[in-house]
Amino acid sequence: MGGGELCSKMGTGLFKKLSKSWTKMEKGLNEAVSKSFIGKHFKLEARKSCFTKELRAGTATFLTMAYIITVNATIIADSGGTCSVADCSVLKNQTASPDCTLKPNVGYENCLAKTRSDLIVATVLSAMIGSFAMGILANLPLGLAPGMGANAYLAYNLVGFHGSGSISYQTAMAVVLVEGCAFLAIAAFGLRAQLARLIPQPVRLACAAGIGLFIAFVGLQLHQGVGLVGPDPSTLVTITACADTDPVTGACIGGKMRSPTFWLGLAGFLITCYGLMKEIKGSMIYGILFVTLISWIRGTAVTYFPHSPQGDANYNYFRKTVDFHKIQSTAGVISFTNFNHSEVWVALATLLYVDVLATTGTLYTMAEIGGFVNEQGKFEGEYIAYMVDASSTIVGSALGVSPIATYVESSAGIREGGRTGLTAVIIGLYFFISLFFTPLLTSVPPWAVGPSLVMVGVMMMKVVKDIDWGSIKHAVPAFVTILLMPLTYSIAYGIIGGIGLYIALSLYDCVVGLVRCFLKLRRMVAKEQNQVSAAAGVDPSIELI
Repeated sequence: MGGGELCSKMGTGLFKKLSKSWTKMEKGLNEAVSKSFIGKHFKLEARKSCFTKELRAGTATFLTMAYIITVNATIIADSGGTCSVADCSVLKNQTASPDCTLKPNVGYENCLAKTRSDLIVATVLSAMIGSFAMGILANLPLGLAPGMGANAYLAYNLVGFHGSGSISYQTAMAVVLVEGCAFLAIAAFGLRAQLARLIPQPVRLACAAGIGLFIAFVGLQLHQGVGLVGPDPSTLVTITACADTDPVTGACIGGKMRSPTFWLGLAGFLITCYGLMKEIKGSMIYGILFVTLISWIRGTAVTYFPHSPQGDANYNYFRKTVDFHKIQSTAGVISFTNFNHSEVWVALATLLYVDVLATTGTLYTMAEIGGFVNEQGKFEGEYIAYMVDASSTIVGSALGVSPIATYVESSAGIREGGRTGLTAVIIGLYFFISLFFTPLLTSVPPWAVGPSLVMVGVMMMKVVKDIDWGSIKHAVPAFVTILLMPLTYSIAYGIIGGIGLYIALSLYDCVVGLVRCFLKLRRMVAKEQNQVSAAAGVDPSIELI
């Protein structure tokens, strides 16, 4: 027997022993947790789950939604937060001009940097509290965080870039607070659950596929994904993956399909696919970690820390590894001073209807994917889940962030086997840890997260098989729902379009039913008249005349 063959057999035997030992230890741990108070509270055995499965699910969900820590902070910081003209640097014996906030100014930019750090902590805290509450109270494997879309509306439409809008940041937080209270009232009276069940079945099923396409589209873009698609002046979107892009518009400057980060992201995507093909647990995590670790190496074409002013700043922050920041400017700045303006009430109505439709649809879709919905269209923990979602928005407004939402990335954890609130608690624990390891977690590159978002989209498409495509009344609303979500970049618009079309197509049946009822009633009246006339001995024709 050769030395190579002998070493090979020894290595294989050692691997088998370690694998067997780990399996035995994992089984013992799962049994111990399942029989403990924690296991009984989260109903691990009843839902056919275990601790390690919930741990993988929570890790997968957190890694796919961790991008929100920096993305949300960056978007809301564009509003300027509490920074104002008073923070602008000026020469001695001079006053700052009103437009100093829109021009390069050292003092104002320093204020923005502090605000962004505040918002990173506020985002983490709101996500942690919301996820903990969802897990402990509702026992559902769903992660919560400030919602995408609502944050952009608040930053760019309400407050405006660097405070150039019609509403101040303080007033905007008051709007979010009132919207959260209104939402809580709707949830407390059980109206939100009723609204969810009012969504027609084809639209409800299409929501999962539409949301899947939506987040896959996000994963393909440059700033939040692998950068395969980008803007085009003629066709709106086109294939990019460019070696060089415009930093402002994201348009391709040159070298299509030559982006090193795209090809690295593709490698991570293939690793995830191969793992899922072989049913390897934690496959999505492995893909993210592979891409992230390679991207942390400086001096390469795929590094997340290029030798540039921004890259050096990111790398210096990354090297801190452990860092804790105390909120200084965004917490508790709610103001009702300008609440009598019409813009405030328009903003309140807009945020409320988006929250009711988008968040309710997302929550219900996640329950559908997890198999929690019963034949009556209900699921365990539904009432508490709606209350937690609304209450988290109130907490978020106090911390200075946009409305909190249930994240569609929760489907990544559900795909990994998450079935109880222990998954959400683990997500909350990861957010808590990230308070101290923000430099590491904020350095996960978008091209590492993007492939996982695309894979989540793939998995969410399976519900389309349950749609009755042979019925136009079901097929058209379902198709429009799926189509509008990615194309309008809004889950709410997709739901509105689907419901609107379903109602319009149902009007025909309603009109036909009313006509039939009217004709039937007319025949009954005529029959009664004939019977009365016959009993009285009068000729029916004469009676009618």
